[in-house]
Amino acid sequence: MIVGTAGHIDHGKTSLLQALTGQTGDRRPQERERGMTIDLGYLYAELAPGTGLTGFIDVPGHEKFTHNMLAGAQGIDLVLLVVAADDGVMPQTREHLAIVELLGIPRALVAITKCDRVEPGRVEEVHRQVEALLASGPYAKALLATVSSVTGEGIDALRQTLLQAQGEMQARSREGGFRLAIDRAFTVAGAGIVVTGTALSGSVRVGDKLNLEPSGKSVRVRGLHAQNQTAEQAFAGQRVALNISAERLDPKQIHRGQWLLAEWLHAPTQRLDIEFRLLPGERTFGHFQPVHLHLGTQDVIARVALLEGSSLAPGERMFAQLLTNVPVHGVHGDPLILRDASAQRTLGGGRVLDPFAPARQRRSPERLAQLRALAISSELEQALPTLLEYSASGLDPQRLERQFNRPRDSWSLPDNVRLIETRQGPVLFNAQRWGMLKFTLLEQLARFHELEPDQMGPDRDRLRRFSGLSLERATFISLLEELLGAASLAASGPWLHLPDHQVRLSTDDETLWQALQPLFEQAGFDPPWVRDVAKVVGQEDATVRLLLRKLARLGVMHQVVRDLFVTDITLRQMAAVLLRLAEENPQIEVTAFRDALGLGRKRSIQILEYFDRLGLTRRVGEGRQIRTDSALANPGAD
Repeated sequence: MIVGTAGHIDHGKTSLLQALTGQTGDRRPQERERGMTIDLGYLYAELAPGTGLTGFIDVPGHEKFTHNMLAGAQGIDLVLLVVAADDGVMPQTREHLAIVELLGIPRALVAITKCDRVEPGRVEEVHRQVEALLASGPYAKALLATVSSVTGEGIDALRQTLLQAQGEMQARSREGGFRLAIDRAFTVAGAGIVVTGTALSGSVRVGDKLNLEPSGKSVRVRGLHAQNQTAEQAFAGQRVALNISAERLDPKQIHRGQWLLAEWLHAPTQRLDIEFRLLPGERTFGHFQPVHLHLGTQDVIARVALLEGSSLAPGERMFAQLLTNVPVHGVHGDPLILRDASAQRTLGGGRVLDPFAPARQRRSPERLAQLRALAISSELEQALPTLLEYSASGLDPQRLERQFNRPRDSWSLPDNVRLIETRQGPVLFNAQRWGMLKFTLLEQLARFHELEPDQMGPDRDRLRRFSGLSLERATFISLLEELLGAASLAASGPWLHLPDHQVRLSTDDETLWQALQPLFEQAGFDPPWVRDVAKVVGQEDATVRLLLRKLARLGVMHQVVRDLFVTDITLRQMAAVLLRLAEENPQIEVTAFRDALGLGRKRSIQILEYFDRLGLTRRVGEGRQIRTDSALANPGAD
């Protein structure tokens, strides 16, 4: 169990821990000189023989050092709220209590100290003050103990109460990746760099590799202490000291506010969606207000974008998005505290809902529905159905692993969830939504055919744009591949179309083609240029060119070069000539082809190069050879 103190300056927190444990915690020379705690103090003691070591974190009570108090309060199991009988409830008593309530620390005890300095009536008065202070919060039923660190009055009873709480304390889950928020870093002669903190999740062994966040630098665990004792392994809920090493690891690079994480959790972020509660005594909070964000042992500057309005009233809650000035780490459910930009007041706090918040559509009804699901869900499986229901583009499993600190092999996916494999990795979809995406795509393709009846269909990228589906390209291609595999969609070369779709010319195009067709048939092996036939039929070059390109997509015409088209019938006759020449001599020379067709050399080369592109011939030296695998070389196979 980890016990942390809280309370106003000079209310006897450090003295109380010394009386409880018989030990003096970490005291710095400047603390001894000034007679006050400035930074966090740590000590470990058995509350009774054979009960195991309990960790204690002593926090400063002065308002100037609240940021240090916040670093120590993260991850404790029980808060020991200390109130001096002579002073009673003071400003830092209230602020520290608000902080531990916002952090969701599961249990609290209250020690009314310095009872030896006052009359019994004053103790009873402070007792009533504390009860009134706690009445409206989660610690309304917390036990109040009256003690004196000088005379020892009440110390044994408080120790027994702590022992009972330790016996009732539920062990933290050891599932998920290891996470430790660093609160101290120092060097030890002969060992090197040591960092300490409370393990918030998972476990770690000597020899493990971890990431130092937010840089992502890989470090190795050379040795460790758990609850101040040498160990081979440490678990969530323990105070842990890790001796780490890495190539060119400078002690100056490591400080409070950083993290040590399992390598797969590396995903620094600067945008987090949270559930934010403003404290009742605060003034109205405005959109995009700057704050100090305390998350883990981090203290960074952030802006708060309110997602459900332009302001938040005291005592109210609202979904918000944090935009931090530097990368941070967090997972779903992590408690956080927000203080004002001058770091003088605690404004409120809340929980991380999504550490990878979207930059767009953050206030949309769909996104707010997802946030409501995240706010009431403690586990991935609870939130997943709603997350998928309102996700048009699916969810990245790797991101969910990091968001919930849950490796995928521990998930229990509902039956209506599909894992779609794409070229860029798997994506999770609601099965009904995936089916609806298929239906929508086919519906949009049918609309394309109605609008462009003279085209075989769009290519993949044009269909993706036309359909308006908000899918990543890799996911869209997987959707197409499923439809193609089920024969719900057909492909002709690069063109995608419905299986029963046939290209149709408009009435005007049919009329124009009837005028053009005889001109091409009469030309034989020497087809006319676009400009020549356009002049004959009295049309613009562009109009004729567009129609001939449509006919080329239909397979009626072939575009040899930009403005030179030949009918499919004529092209097949030319191919027959090539096949006959190949029977006489496998190496077909340009001159032989030219003479057989009665054309000029330039036109013959243009046609031969087109046959090269079609795959009927391949160029060998100055001549051509037939490719036996070509469909034109095997007309009976068409």
